[in-house]
Amino acid sequence: MTANHSAALALPAALPHLLPEDPNARLLLFAFRRMGAHGLKDAHAAQALMQAFGTEFRRPLTLLRAMMADIAGGASCAISIAPCCCRRMTHAEHAMLTIVARAETTPDSARLLLGDLIGARQPDGVLASITVVAQAFADAGRPISAE
Repeated sequence: MTANHSAALALPAALPHLLPEDPNARLLLFAFRRMGAHGLKDAHAAQALMQAFGTEFRRPLTLLRAMMADIAGGASCAISIAPCCCRRMTHAEHAMLTIVARAETTPDSARLLLGDLIGARQPDGVLASITVVAQAFADAGRPISAE
């Protein structure tokens, strides 16, 4: 097996999920990736939220920054993210979008997924941050759908 062939086999394992169809979930994923890779004050993430939310961008942006900080502080393991240009998602990114989508409707399911994702037995504080981000998107007419 050649090096190129083994690298091609590893890609689907590292990025097993397609991007979501939902444009709101794609927006959240873009900002999640940008802030995860470039920091909470990433200008590209802020610009994307400004364009999507217009003059009401501050609430989702501020809450997303707080969510990212809570995830980083509450995680006991690494959360893999793909580059922003990637047309596929990691398991962790897919799980995060599922958690956000379920945070308000099925919080027990979201809590279990989040606990597994961040390696914490009590992920309630982080789940609260995720829930307010989901609410901010929904309040602005941009609810997150993972499917």
